[in-house]
Amino acid sequence: MNIILFTKYIGSPLTLRMGHSRFYVISLSLILIICAGLFYAGFWLGQARTLQYTDGGIFTTEKQRIAALQKKLRSSRRSAQTYLAALSLQLGIMKSHVIRLDALGQRLTRMANLDSGEFNFSKPPAQGGPAGAEIGQVKIKDFLKEMSDLSLLLQDREVNLSVLETQIMHIRLEQKVVPKGRPVKKGYPSSSYGSRRDPFTGRKTFHDGIDYAAKKGTPIYSVADGVVTSSGKRAGYGNLVEVNHGEYITRYAHNHKNLVKVGQKVTQGQKIALIGSTGRSTGPHVHFEIVNKKGKPVNPYPFIKNKHVIR
Repeated sequence: MNIILFTKYIGSPLTLRMGHSRFYVISLSLILIICAGLFYAGFWLGQARTLQYTDGGIFTTEKQRIAALQKKLRSSRRSAQTYLAALSLQLGIMKSHVIRLDALGQRLTRMANLDSGEFNFSKPPAQGGPAGAEIGQVKIKDFLKEMSDLSLLLQDREVNLSVLETQIMHIRLEQKVVPKGRPVKKGYPSSSYGSRRDPFTGRKTFHDGIDYAAKKGTPIYSVADGVVTSSGKRAGYGNLVEVNHGEYITRYAHNHKNLVKVGQKVTQGQKIALIGSTGRSTGPHVHFEIVNKKGKPVNPYPFIKNKHVIR
């Protein structure tokens, strides 16, 4: 049996005889080439599919990890913004408390006559000391709690200082309305409080005040803040100025001229009259008298010496 091959590369047909050794060699070569081609094609396709699967898995895993990191980053950013907003709010509250405390502290310093250099509320307090061991890293939640606690503490201190300011103001007001000192800057005591001989009758009588003799026209001053409740002539007193201070009433009598009117507010040290000799008087002087709110005369000496204690 013969096989005739026709090809354009060979001019004449090629005849193969199946029984010839050349036929077997060529056939075996063709089979080997075809098998090698099929094997290589299968190997290449398997490698491509494996590589494609492997690369796809890696890419998928990386994409998932990146997406998870982005999600965590967004969550962290939102948390940071929330904490920053809370910090800003707490800082604003604390700043307002500190401003009010500074102003209140400065007022209390002035009211209590304290040394402004020692209690300087415009600068932070002095601090120092050796470096201490670090306890640990600051946690945001703990820091926020400390700020909140400090804000409450500042608010409590502000309330307490406000109460203290009110008490100091009340004490100062009480001190201003309590008679203190002499009603004249010039002159001398001519008659004391208590039992004495009446200058007109010579009989032993009780003198309700202290007399200060001075030249006619010498200024008379109020010894405390108060309201004028009487300004005019009164039997025995002549020209009289009476000032109500709440707990006490002061009287300034025998004046040459009164300088204030009824209902007028006066302050401690304000000029209210001029010394004269009106009424039952033997010469220019001022009769200084203090009575309590029950109308009972009290000894002016403790007030003049500033030894009276407010109760």
